[in-house]
Amino acid sequence: MPTALVTGASAGLGRALAAALVSRQWTVIGTGRDAAALAAAAREAGFTAIPGDVTDPAHRGALAEACPALELLVNNASSLGVSPLPPLARYPLADLEDVYRVNVFAPLALTQLLLPALTAARGVVIDVSSDAAVKAYEGWGGYGSAKAALDQLTAVLGVEHPDLSVYAVDPGDLRTAMHQRAFPGEDISDRPLPETAVPAFLRLLDERPPSGRYRAADLLVTA
Repeated sequence: MPTALVTGASAGLGRALAAALVSRQWTVIGTGRDAAALAAAAREAGFTAIPGDVTDPAHRGALAEACPALELLVNNASSLGVSPLPPLARYPLADLEDVYRVNVFAPLALTQLLLPALTAARGVVIDVSSDAAVKAYEGWGGYGSAKAALDQLTAVLGVEHPDLSVYAVDPGDLRTAMHQRAFPGEDISDRPLPETAVPAFLRLLDERPPSGRYRAADLLVTA
C-alpha cells in the first residue's frame, strides 16, 4: 500500500483528506498539535497518529523516521495568525513570524527531509494554499502573504524536481475552525464542509497533471 503523510490531520481538511486516503487503502500517517483531537480522528478514520508541532525540528525528524517510504506529502497544517484579523499597519511582528514559521518554513523543512523518499517513489507533494495568496483582502495580509510565499516555494520545487508532482491547491472557503477564527462571532454555516473539496485532491493524485497551482473549484467543475 502507498504511504501518505498529512499534517494538520486532527480536524478540517486534513482530517477529511486522511480519511479519504484510508478509504482508498493508503497507509496514512497524520500529525497535529492537539494530541487528543488527533487521536480521536485517527481512531475514526483509521490512520496512524504522531502528535506534535511541525515547527519543531525534532518532531519533523520523527515524522521522517516514520516514513522511510513515502508516496504523498500533504502540507496542510496552517496558522491563521492574530484573530480578529488586523491590518498590516498594526500587525504584531512576532505573531507574523509565527505565521511564517508554520505556513512557510515548516512545510519547506519537512519537504526537505522527505525528498529522498518522495523522489524514490516519484511521489506527490501537495501544499494547501488559499485564494488570499493571490487576492488582496483587507486584514488578510499576514496569512495571505505567507501562503503566497508557500505558492512560490511550491512552484520552484516543481521546477527543481521534475520527477515529482508538486502542487499548490486552493481548496476554497470551507467550514473549518480556522475559518471561523477569521470571522469571530459570524455565522459561516453557508461555507461548504471540508469533505466537499476532497475529490479535487484525489483527482490530482489520479491524473497527475503538470506541477503547478490549482483551484479545487476548477478541478471539481471539470471532473
